[in-house]
Amino acid sequence: MQFPLFHTPISLTFLYFVWYSFLGWCMESTFCSVCHKRWINRGFLHLPICPIYGVGVLIMVNFFTPFVGNIPLFYLMATVVMSAWEYFVGWLLEVTTHVKYWDYSNRRCNLKGRICLGNSLWWGIAAYLAIFLIHPATAQLYSRLEPLPRQIIASVLAVMVLVDTIITIRDLALLSSALAKVEAARVQLELGKMELQQHIEDHIEERKASLGQSISDLQSAGGRAKEMLNQAAQDKARQAQEKLRAMRMAELARRSARFMKHYSAMSLHHDPALLKDLRLWVESHKEK
Repeated sequence: MQFPLFHTPISLTFLYFVWYSFLGWCMESTFCSVCHKRWINRGFLHLPICPIYGVGVLIMVNFFTPFVGNIPLFYLMATVVMSAWEYFVGWLLEVTTHVKYWDYSNRRCNLKGRICLGNSLWWGIAAYLAIFLIHPATAQLYSRLEPLPRQIIASVLAVMVLVDTIITIRDLALLSSALAKVEAARVQLELGKMELQQHIEDHIEERKASLGQSISDLQSAGGRAKEMLNQAAQDKARQAQEKLRAMRMAELARRSARFMKHYSAMSLHHDPALLKDLRLWVESHKEK
C-alpha cells in the first residue's frame, strides 16, 4: 500500500496545502455568497484560505488513493473519514474558543450540529474529484517548479500563514476575554442585586428595633420602606446594568465583528442566545 505524500518534499506538500485551502475558500465563499445574495468571505484567517479544506484534501490524496480500485469502498471511507475530520474541527473550535462557527442543527440527520448527512455524502464526491481530477493536474503543474524556487515560495507562504495564524489566535483570545467579561458583568450584577436586597432587609430590621411601634404599624411602615427601597434598588441596578452592558457589548461587538460577518450561523457553545442578542444590539446601534 502506497501513501503518495509520505514521499513528497515538505515544501511541495505545503504548497499543496495552501493551494487546496485557497480552492476551498473560493468554493465555500462563492456558495455562501450565492445563498445569502451578498459577498461573504468565509476565511477563518485573514488570508483567502480555509485550512480545513487544505488538510482535508491532503488526507484524501494520501490515504484514499490506495483504494481507487474499489470505488464503493473508496466512497465509504472518504465519507466516514472526512465527516470525522469535519466533526473534530468543529468540536476543537468549540472547546478552544467556546464559539460554534457552523451549525447544521436545522438539517436532517445531523450530529450535534457539527456534521450532517448531506455534507457527509458530499465529502465522498469531493474526494473522488480531488483524487481523479484536481490533484493530478495540480501535481503536474507543480512538477515544473525547480526545487529552489519551490522552497522560496513555500517559505514565504509559510511565514504569511504563520503570522496570520498568530494574529487570528490573538483575535480569538481577545474575543474569548470579551465573552468572559460579559459573563462576569452578569454575575456581578446578580451579586449586586443580592447585596441590595440584603441591605433592604437590614434597614427594615433596624427600623423595627428602633421605632418601638406596634407590629401592625411596623409591618405597614416596613412594607412602604421596602417598596421604596426596592424601587430605588431596581432603578440603580437597571442603570448600572445598562451602562455595563453597553460597555461590554461594544467591546464584544468589536472583537467578534469579523467572525460574525464570515459565519452567519456562528453561536456561543455555552450560551447560544448571547450572540443573537449581540446581533440585535449591533443592528440597533447601526440605526443610531
